[in-house]
Amino acid sequence: MEFIPVNEPLLDGNEKKYLCECIDTGWISSEGPFVKEFEQKMSATVGRKYGVAVSNGTAALEVAVQALGIGEGDEVIMPAFTIISCAMAVTRLGAVPVLVDSDLHTWNMITEEIEAKITSRTKAIMVVHLYGMPVEMDDILAIVKKYDLKVIEDAAEMHGQTYKGKFCGSFGDISTFSFYPNKHITTGEGGMVVTDNEELAERCRLIRNLCFRKDIRYVHDEISDNYRFTNLQAAVGLAQLERLDEFVARKRAMGKYYTERLKDMSGLILPIEKTDYAENIYWVYGILLGRQFEIDNKTIQKLLAEERIGSRTFFWCMHEQPVYRKQRLFRNETYPNAEYLARKGFYIPSGLALSEEQMERVVTVIRKIFHNL
Repeated sequence: MEFIPVNEPLLDGNEKKYLCECIDTGWISSEGPFVKEFEQKMSATVGRKYGVAVSNGTAALEVAVQALGIGEGDEVIMPAFTIISCAMAVTRLGAVPVLVDSDLHTWNMITEEIEAKITSRTKAIMVVHLYGMPVEMDDILAIVKKYDLKVIEDAAEMHGQTYKGKFCGSFGDISTFSFYPNKHITTGEGGMVVTDNEELAERCRLIRNLCFRKDIRYVHDEISDNYRFTNLQAAVGLAQLERLDEFVARKRAMGKYYTERLKDMSGLILPIEKTDYAENIYWVYGILLGRQFEIDNKTIQKLLAEERIGSRTFFWCMHEQPVYRKQRLFRNETYPNAEYLARKGFYIPSGLALSEEQMERVVTVIRKIFHNL
């Protein structure tokens, strides 16, 4: 029986053509011409002036936080329910993540809880758009204006998504993308920082490349890392970007297919199709177990694996991460919605290369599993 992976990218456009051009010309490193072209086209696609390509989405967050000058003792408000990259980008600089709970309808941070977490040490809000729906940005923008804060916008999962007609990735003082293989646009690994601030963009370029001084190459005034992005990655990214509209339409069609085939199943909470500010882009197709089920998402993942169907559990909460407990962060903090999402949420195969026949088999297996339960 064929294994259906949780994600398989679609690479049947100009990827091979552009990669061959890299090899034929010898431009395979970060100095190649495709890098600048990809930066320009990706940033323009989301309405930004500047793009700085980096090695992955985690690197994009780290570069963005450092570029804003956030450091020891500063506080950054973010959702408790997210990938650890968001918190790591803050803690690696000695700053402190301050958490808010998540909404069970959109799975994003509850914006109404943010203002109560602001202190004299708060420097920024990290907005993380999750699983296909954007955060309520009008609330965020009102808060940062009132308190003179920065917005770091993590749009890693939002390629092609809009909030009230404006592209995600265009709202932050600085915004980030990931190009991991499960994203709408992939470069294998890779990420990008985008901004409208020329000085911030220049800071990001400096941080991306070990903070080499411009006047003396091997002299450094501050510590950073090697976050460079290769011409080979950019070649793949350009080919993918050419098909962004097609990929978004394909993802939405897949989401609607799953919803239509699963909506009659009692106890499964399916992703919302739309709100008054956005239509779901279905980065992945997530499912939440209703409270009547005593089992957790790991049990479902195991049952799906027995049927040779890939799946993933949702992210784990920041306040429950062992590494942060060892550091005595988030002591005695609890975020019940985030904890529920982490234990009861999972997503099923929804990569761009997934066929309708494969989706139908996934549906059949899910219906069988829950019938037996």
